[in-house]
Amino acid sequence: MSVAVAPKTLTAADRCDRCGAQAYVRAVLASTGGVLLFCAHHGRDVEPKLRPQASEWVDESERLEAGPSAED
Repeated sequence: MSVAVAPKTLTAADRCDRCGAQAYVRAVLASTGGVLLFCAHHGRDVEPKLRPQASEWVDESERLEAGPSAED
């Protein structure tokens, strides 16, 4: 069985599972190891319910205020 390793930083290629916008939040589900990606808006929306079920919660939404980088 192979396990996917999530990259350390989300890139412009990572898209929100809800709306398709650029993802800034990554949640790894503790029960299955599945990875969910969300834009900043949807990440804030699902965080109260989903975060307790996540083994990893990465929120990079502060990058929105920093402006574009070479990777974006």
